[in-house]
Amino acid sequence: MNICIIGGTGFVGTHLINSLVSQGHSVKVITRRPERHRHLNTLPGVKLRALDFFGSKILERQIDTYDVVINLAGILNPAGKNTFELVHENVAVRVAEATRAVGTPRLLHMSALNADEKAPSEYLRSKGRAQAKVLATEGVNVTTFSPSVIFGPDDSFFNRFAELLNIMPVFFPLTCASARFAPIYVGDVVDAFINSIDKPETFGKNYDLCGPETFTLNELVKYTARQIQSNCMVIPLNRFLSKPLAMMMGLIPGAPITLDNYNSMTVDSVCNNTDINELDIELHSIDSVVPKYLAGKDFAGQMDYLRGKSKR
Repeated sequence: MNICIIGGTGFVGTHLINSLVSQGHSVKVITRRPERHRHLNTLPGVKLRALDFFGSKILERQIDTYDVVINLAGILNPAGKNTFELVHENVAVRVAEATRAVGTPRLLHMSALNADEKAPSEYLRSKGRAQAKVLATEGVNVTTFSPSVIFGPDDSFFNRFAELLNIMPVFFPLTCASARFAPIYVGDVVDAFINSIDKPETFGKNYDLCGPETFTLNELVKYTARQIQSNCMVIPLNRFLSKPLAMMMGLIPGAPITLDNYNSMTVDSVCNNTDINELDIELHSIDSVVPKYLAGKDFAGQMDYLRGKSKR
């Protein structure tokens, strides 16, 4: 098939593209800055295209004749002109309208678990508005996916906590420690997308995607500490202390947590996977994947990596 991916240069997109290519599909990746992702051009059957999403009929010309359009565009925190409304909602609606206009029969859309117009955070509200509008698109077979936190090699979850634990080797104050997650492996998310393409029973539906186990954030960070052999003491903070800390941290460039992130975590990111059997995926536990890519991420390993980058 000819498959067009919007927002395909990130964590999930890279894994999805590799899987699609290995199955013999041709992939076009639409991104604003293709020069930053030249490594994707080395994959057989992959083309990168720069695009102004809101230019007149430009998107339509790029996706015309394609069999499937996949929208993965998303941000965790707004930056400059990239607001939640623009990236999550406006781009999603633009993609859905263009897909309908050119007659592309299939649209897959990445949402988020707990996405809802009345959710406690703007991240989840914008995702909820986008999901509702995309599913309401007439004339297109749409499926949306709402995962819990996604893990895997190069993720920004376990890897991020490993970095933070190495930076703060004595103690680590953890905001929203009691928040609950059901982490799902990126390979399982990729399989869900690909396996749904030619399944009519998935048309018009949203699928919540969760891993086989549920943990508190405190348990996941302590698990990370064990994997990298960190002696850092994780100090769980309750919600009363977490909120002001999140507000202060959000003022720091590259903040590990913001007030909006805190608001998202006031709702447990767990689900019952009621319909997941329709997607024919085999769920992976964190124990079967995470130890392999956190190996060497201890403090000494991080120092060796940095010395190598600086050629010392």
